[in-house]
Amino acid sequence: RIDPKNTSVILFPGQGSQFVGMGRHLLQYPNVSEMYERASDILNYDLQLLCLEGPKEQLDKTVHCQAAVLVTSLAAVERLRATQPWAIENCVAAAGFSVGEYAALVFSQSISFEDAVRLVKIRGEAMQAASEMVPSGLMTVFLLTTAKASFICKLAKEWCIRKGIEDPICSVANYLFPHCKVIGGHEEALKFIELNARDLGIKKMKRLPVSGAFHTALMKPARAPLAKALQAVHINAPRIMTHSNLDGMAYRNADEIRRKLEEQMMMPVKWEQLIQVVYSREVGEEFPRTFECGPGTTLRAVLKNVNGKAWNVSESISA
Repeated sequence: RIDPKNTSVILFPGQGSQFVGMGRHLLQYPNVSEMYERASDILNYDLQLLCLEGPKEQLDKTVHCQAAVLVTSLAAVERLRATQPWAIENCVAAAGFSVGEYAALVFSQSISFEDAVRLVKIRGEAMQAASEMVPSGLMTVFLLTTAKASFICKLAKEWCIRKGIEDPICSVANYLFPHCKVIGGHEEALKFIELNARDLGIKKMKRLPVSGAFHTALMKPARAPLAKALQAVHINAPRIMTHSNLDGMAYRNADEIRRKLEEQMMMPVKWEQLIQVVYSREVGEEFPRTFECGPGTTLRAVLKNVNGKAWNVSESISA
């Protein structure tokens, strides 16, 4: 049995981690230029040029950035393969945040690279279209220990109903770490939270630069196009333990992957719970080395707040 400290966990970031210039330091590694070319052929635009030169407002669009983050994250895997091949060979678990889950499933040989690009293209277009149907968004909130996100969302929905909004949506979209959540919903619900932050027990909050309330019920219109696309692709059982955003558990088979990916856009990302599953250890057992593959360092920052010992032996394979 391999010593746990000689094994690895590979994490893939989500939308919001992108930046103009990402991928520039990856082009020197084998396969990377070809990956951008293959993706560009499927997308019908030059993905490498968009990643390297922007403009930022185009790269940040949901229709573009999901594919950009996917391909750049998998390009970072090629950097890891070239510089620390043991980390690829001895990987014991993979996971990705939101669209990052598609990168994790490519890495674990469950979905082909080309099919993943096709899927995130359709996913991005469908989520963009759903976003444009109603003014909505996402907001990170840091809560006092006494505050409860579910109660904050309940009050915000009651406010919306009083304002005449039918079936208002306001719910936790991402569970990041204790006392830190991302809340998503109707614009009016988020405004209510902003105006009443202190009374609601919110220490700090920040709007996310996204076009809609991803991972809430407002994404339901995006379900059908993605479900159809998922039925059309071949999916294998993962060769490496790959953990789902829905419940943190490792996928067992192709049917489960299809079902959970279809639901994932409308359901919260249970990242805090996922991290607890991935890093559960016997007392005294060593932690694996963790590599965040892709743009940004968000997932390592979150890891530090959930499991400091795992964070101590983590690094970013940046883009």
